[in-house]
Amino acid sequence: MTKKDLLHIAESWFESQDWKPFPFQKQTWKAFLSGKNGLLNAPTGSGKTYALWFPIVLNYIKKNPEYKTKHKKGLKAIWITPLRSLSNEIELSATRITSDLGTQMTVGIRNGDTPQSERAKQKRSMPDLLITTPESLMLLLASKGYEKVFKDCSAIVVDEWHELLGTKRGVQMELALSRLKSIASEMRIWGISATIGNLEQAKDVLLGLPENQTEDRKILDDRFRESVIIKANIKKKITVKSIIPETMETFPWRGHLGIHLLEYVIPIINASKTTLLFTNTRSQCEIWFQRILAAHPEYAGEIAMHHGSINKETRTWVEGAIRNASLKAVVCTSSLDLGVDFAPVETIIQIGGPKGVARFLQRAGRSGHSPGKESVIYFLPTHAIELVEASALQRAVKENTVEDRIPYLNSFDVLIQYLVTLAVSDGFLPEDIWPEIQGTFCFQAMSKEQWEWCLNFITMGAQSLQAYDEYKKVEILEDGRFKVNSRMVAMRHRLQIGTIVSDASMLVKFQSGGYIGTIEEFFVSKLTRGDVFTFSGRTLEFIRIKNTEVHVKNSRKKTNRVPSWAGGRMTFSSQMSQLLREELYTGNSLSRKRSPEINALEHIFRRQKEESMIPSADQFLIETFKSREGYHHVFYPFEGRFVHEAMGSLLGYRVSLLDPITFSLAFNDYGFELLSDQQIDIQQLLDNDLFSTEYVHDDLQNSLNATEMARRKFRDIAVISGLVFTGFPNKQIKQKHLQSSSQLFFDVFRDYEADNLLFQQAFRETFEHQLEEGRLQEALERIATQEIVWMDCENPTPLSFPIITDRLREKLSSEKLADRIKKMTAKLMKKKK
Repeated sequence: MTKKDLLHIAESWFESQDWKPFPFQKQTWKAFLSGKNGLLNAPTGSGKTYALWFPIVLNYIKKNPEYKTKHKKGLKAIWITPLRSLSNEIELSATRITSDLGTQMTVGIRNGDTPQSERAKQKRSMPDLLITTPESLMLLLASKGYEKVFKDCSAIVVDEWHELLGTKRGVQMELALSRLKSIASEMRIWGISATIGNLEQAKDVLLGLPENQTEDRKILDDRFRESVIIKANIKKKITVKSIIPETMETFPWRGHLGIHLLEYVIPIINASKTTLLFTNTRSQCEIWFQRILAAHPEYAGEIAMHHGSINKETRTWVEGAIRNASLKAVVCTSSLDLGVDFAPVETIIQIGGPKGVARFLQRAGRSGHSPGKESVIYFLPTHAIELVEASALQRAVKENTVEDRIPYLNSFDVLIQYLVTLAVSDGFLPEDIWPEIQGTFCFQAMSKEQWEWCLNFITMGAQSLQAYDEYKKVEILEDGRFKVNSRMVAMRHRLQIGTIVSDASMLVKFQSGGYIGTIEEFFVSKLTRGDVFTFSGRTLEFIRIKNTEVHVKNSRKKTNRVPSWAGGRMTFSSQMSQLLREELYTGNSLSRKRSPEINALEHIFRRQKEESMIPSADQFLIETFKSREGYHHVFYPFEGRFVHEAMGSLLGYRVSLLDPITFSLAFNDYGFELLSDQQIDIQQLLDNDLFSTEYVHDDLQNSLNATEMARRKFRDIAVISGLVFTGFPNKQIKQKHLQSSSQLFFDVFRDYEADNLLFQQAFRETFEHQLEEGRLQEALERIATQEIVWMDCENPTPLSFPIITDRLREKLSSEKLADRIKKMTAKLMKKKK
């Protein structure tokens, strides 16, 4: 059967559905059937699933002319999805195609939710098309005889590649692909990405095309060099509407607007078939759900909540209810960010700044989730200055600005886990695996010495742990093969495969029975018997902790207490920071080019100019003022909270070298404050070039408790690399025990083995990912080109107010904070009069 005949089959199927294939779908079919690999860049809801399932099935038909009557069992293609919740939808698409085209191909799902009976069935006979996650794929590589399972695999598709790139799950996929490329001689690799900036690099990471090639890898890589990037070029109309309140305080603070705008949301919900309200945190999700129901009890049964800590049955029910349009609104978090097809959803409301363009566009795409339909997203600010973010996002949508995803390099913890995975299954010969590892993007610069260190680590433990047999997990057989022979080591390793290390979570159960969801241990540790909190839409009273379970009962008491999750605070991406600065600078002019959002902030900008100034593109603003708390020194880089934390600490350290002054640091996405009981001589600060880019790394290390930050980071590295065991199912090791175990290793390596690669990785990740040292360097370089303007103010300014009130948030309850801020605002407004 010719390629033309095959393409005709696909086009005929589309005609039978009264559809017409998009040009990008046809391009993908042709490229795949021509033997090419590549990356498909297409927006959510554009039909990208059909763009790759079709050529996979058509390729099978081409190889098996008698496909309708004869069928050879065995795995033929793998579809990787980062979220288990997407699996059912992907399975439906695949089953529809294989059935309608008359093939006997079977489709199966394998992930953490797959029943043991189904896994056993798959072990006996794999489905032809397998939908799985990165972790479950690794578990298959940990199975004996895995090479036979994968040898006839003709394709692997990595869906939502932008979600994996720039994470350790992405590194995990790179390593898995490096192995599968060697096993399956005819395998094609394709990625699907909805929103990503650095497409070329994303393709290279996926296909394993590093800059440094070795002779050993050259022939193998040549199969993947002929690769393509296919762009959908579908002009998806995205309409962004800002919810601008009629009145706003001149001195804004975080959180004061959000819930106050609840009544602005109700008409939007009423006017749409189904609305998704996205919040940035699970606690915010719980609060909004409760408040909407309290204010509008008529929504009972028509509104639901969806986030990652709610039990799977409830989440699945909510997803089904959205599909069949039986819910009016769902308050949710990033748990509904990715590709699930919810056709009835007409409107999205984003509560608070999403901190990134890609995340905002992804959420916008949840509405009008089918080709040709308009996506509508409302932006609801949680404080007035967030309207600048809204204006920046409007521009981003118009200019198609999307962030890059920066891939990880030298993640030795993931590599060590991978090597033990191979050793658990059939074992491996280092001379076979080393070229494959070098052929990945992540480990392209890895030296032979580092490779030898990793091999020694899995066979002998670290240099300082050689006396302990439990760290000698892998044995070297007579033929040189590295193999795990201990059943206990193999079982523990399989239980711990994966790179997602979250804070220890605990099951929430009614004392009388019935599972509600999971909350993190650090929140539970603060509860005492009788405490009442809101979770999963219920008011619950805490009774006790039993093993890893939190026992509760229903309560009628009123409470404002909501579980908080450690991952709650996000920071601006670099593109978002730049857009925000550019929009803020327009606050200086009364030009017609100003957006409605910026115009709505005119009273705030006017007051800011009266008290201080609004910086222009070539200026860097510093404000100082005195209060009963001490001397406030506020700096405005507009670079995001992570960069501001690092810059504030750096500056505080450098000032302390000139004068022995101690500071407390407060920061948000717009700037940071150094508060002390002594005044900083700002002129001395400028004369001594304290914003210099020289010695940044060393000064950062001295300014922050870098060792303590690296120690916390090392916990994840210790878990991923298998140094510490997280426990058996239903008997997880407590968070504090995990932390103390990893700290013990950290201290041993610091004192006796400072060249340990995992120990060094903890510091590198702290600086590169947590403190964003690269962005800090760029910010300092930008400040060096700007005129530094120091304004000595009498009072806090509208720009500084959110920063100084954020510091109070740590000390006061929400009610006391609101009262305190109300008094502060009244005092400031009175002073002006």
